[in-house]
Amino acid sequence: MVRLKDRYLLVHIIYTDVPAGQAKGSVPDLLLYNQPTTGELRAQHLLKGIRSEVASLFGDCGSGAIDRSLQVKYLSPATSTFILRVSRDHHRLAWAALSFMDHVPVRNGRPCVFRVVRVSGTIRKVEEEAIRRAKLLVLSAKQEMSGKCSDALGALLRGKDQGRSLTTVADQNDDSEMEDVGTSGD
Repeated sequence: MVRLKDRYLLVHIIYTDVPAGQAKGSVPDLLLYNQPTTGELRAQHLLKGIRSEVASLFGDCGSGAIDRSLQVKYLSPATSTFILRVSRDHHRLAWAALSFMDHVPVRNGRPCVFRVVRVSGTIRKVEEEAIRRAKLLVLSAKQEMSGKCSDALGALLRGKDQGRSLTTVADQNDDSEMEDVGTSGD
């Protein structure tokens, strides 16, 4: 029997609009951009938005390629994070669609950026990264509130004062697959 191979994408929603009155308040910048998502957002809304963006970017061919395997495995409105499952062969189509989405796919959705934080072949590694990032967010916000860190948002995005950067992380398997593709004798 053939095993279906999937990729799991950990996606974080970063809000680009700052509500009026909070621009120079006592709320840290870190918390302004990492706000909870509206309770109206459901997995079905995300899937519909991603599918429509894939259709607009890649047409029927792209829509058919990701239609079978696209699934939201986890959605947390509190942390504005979700885990998306898509087939290994077509995960870059979903990633591209997320990069071009500019608002939350609900009625009167807020402007935002969908940032793919981690790509992995197993859901366990993606879950571990989500937990690690949530802990780091809480610690960075506490440091910024106490005045110990002036650039907590930059620290979170760059991984400053951490052993590991928080930029997009991919598994070693993805790199070896890309090398195999790049060295083919065609």
